[in-house]
This record gives sequence, C-alpha cells and structure tokens, in this order.
Amino acid sequence: MAGTGAAYDGGPVTALRRIAFLLERAREDTYKVKAFRGAAAAVLTLSADELVRAVDEGSLTDLPGVGASSAKVVADAVRGVLPERLARAEEEHGGPLTGGGQELRAALRGDLHSHSDWSDGGSPIEEMAFTALELGHDYLVLTDHSPRLKVARGLSPERLARQLDVVDAVNDHLASGGHDFTLLKGIEVDVLDDGGLDQTDEMLSRLDLRVASVHSKLAMDADAMTRRMVAAVRHPRSNVLGHCTGRLVTGGRGTRAESRFDAAAVFAACAEEGVAVEINSRPERRDPPTRLLEQARDAGCLFSIDSDAHAPGQLDFPVLGCERAEAAGIEAERIVNTWPRERLLAWANH
Repeated sequence: MAGTGAAYDGGPVTALRRIAFLLERAREDTYKVKAFRGAAAAVLTLSADELVRAVDEGSLTDLPGVGASSAKVVADAVRGVLPERLARAEEEHGGPLTGGGQELRAALRGDLHSHSDWSDGGSPIEEMAFTALELGHDYLVLTDHSPRLKVARGLSPERLARQLDVVDAVNDHLASGGHDFTLLKGIEVDVLDDGGLDQTDEMLSRLDLRVASVHSKLAMDADAMTRRMVAAVRHPRSNVLGHCTGRLVTGGRGTRAESRFDAAAVFAACAEEGVAVEINSRPERRDPPTRLLEQARDAGCLFSIDSDAHAPGQLDFPVLGCERAEAAGIEAERIVNTWPRERLLAWANH
C-alpha cells in the first residue's frame, strides 16, 4: 500500500475531506467521519505558515477537533507525502459501487433529493453543495424535511425562509468563483394523512422543486394509503413521489415492510400529472422494488434517480439507482435529472 513515501500535493484539508467522503460513501460509523471533518474545519482556520509551524512543533493535537489520527494525516500532507490513512481509505472504499449503471450515471446532470444539518443531515449546506460540484453535478436540490417530521428537525415556514437566504448566499459564492453549478431550493415535504402537503402554499411556491414523501402511518389500510398518495401526486406543487413504498431492506434501522397501496392507480396519477417516481438510491431502501419499478415504467411514468443523501459521501449513491434503471430498460430521456437545469425548472414549475 502507498502512503509512506508516495508524493501528495492535495493539501491537508483536501486529504481530510476525501477520507470523510470515502467513509460516508461506505456507510462507516458517523463518529469516524466527524473526526476527519472536524479536523478539516480546524485546520482550515490556520495560515500555511501556522500549519507548518504546528507540524514542526508537534502541536496539531492542541487544536480543538484534531486527534492523533487526523494529525498524522495533516502532517503527511503538509510534508507532501500521501497520508497512509487516505491511501487505505482509497483502497478499501474508493472503487466502483456497482458493476453497471455507469453510462446512465454519466448522463445525470444533478440530484433532486438531499439533506443538510438544518434537518437530519450531518453536514452544512455549503459542504453538500461543494461536494456535488466536485462530483460533476450541474445542480443539487436541497430538500430538508418539513415541519411535521419533528424527529428529523423538519423546517417550519420561518426556518425554511431563512434557509432560502443561505442557499442564495452559497450560489453567490459559487458564481463569484466562476462555477457553473446551482444549489436549487427544495423540500422533502411530508404527505399528510389526507394527502395534503406539510408546508404552506406560499413557501411551496417559493421553491424550485418539491419531493413529496410518506413518512408516517406506513402500515395504514391499502385503500386509505392509495387515496392519500394519489391526492399528494395530484397536488399542483408535487414534482417527485419520494421512496414510494417506505420499505427498508437492510441497515442500522432494521428492516421495514412495504406500504400497501394500489400501484396501478398511483402510477397512473403520476403519469397523468407528470410527477416523477423517485428511484431512491440509498442501499437500505432500493425503493421502489423491481416489480413496481417495472410497473411504473410500463405506466409511462417519468423518474428521478436520487441519492437521498444525508452526508456528502452519500451523494455518490445515484449510480446504484442508475444500475437498477438500466436493468429495467428505462431510457435516460424519461429521467428528469438527466435534463438541463432550465428544462428541469420549467417542468417543476409549469
């Protein structure tokens, strides 16, 4: 393994962020990720001279958030040596996530479903945006949760309004740097029991795109769930039907059965209203299941392939959904996040 002699010119912040990204991508423990992201934030405050002096004096661990492991990464990077921890992370977690889906992944222009630390994500808005830019996205839709989902710190109308100002500031910063990337204003809005959407019409109208998802009473009667989902799909502000069955197939939260509903009725409504069915790329969701993915395909639905990222490293997940879409024979033209930004926005706000 490289790491004790190979040259490296990426700098300590880049090395620490890359390690955190790879650990998130592999769904490693959050505390490991936070250690490297916290160290990157601490080191970022130092000038180049201060950083060299701290390395020479062995005082890096005096900085809040910098432990022995991250200090070794910083010291190696400052000296122009590939850090062993980075080399190991690349070897263990840097390879392809799938055996297929690469062609469709290359066609994706962006990601319509992501979360920041304003709700239940783990990183600031700007970190999510910068990572999406680094991954080659043209756009990322920020879709933090709506008020009723209190366990996920859902955003009240007032908090959402403040978040929109932050998004504007991030976009101004990116534009000033010459980047052709846009962080789009969105929401993952909870579908209420009657099919209404859990946010004010005024705030929904201020957004670029809205993902409507069921998060509560997932085991309700099939007829009631069908009425609920169809009503949400027919809401004039709905754009994407998120993780339609709500199932969990693996992961730390355990497994959860699919919600029961009349898929033919729901997908017919999606096709009629031009609402995209989300292919949720989180490994623990794989939602919709293959049989429903194929049913939505045959119903003439549009699709979006989304990461549902709650951390920057998870923004690499869409290739998992791309592999499934390719296997189902879904053409790229039917996947709305292969569209240019202007076309996407026109569709979402017609």
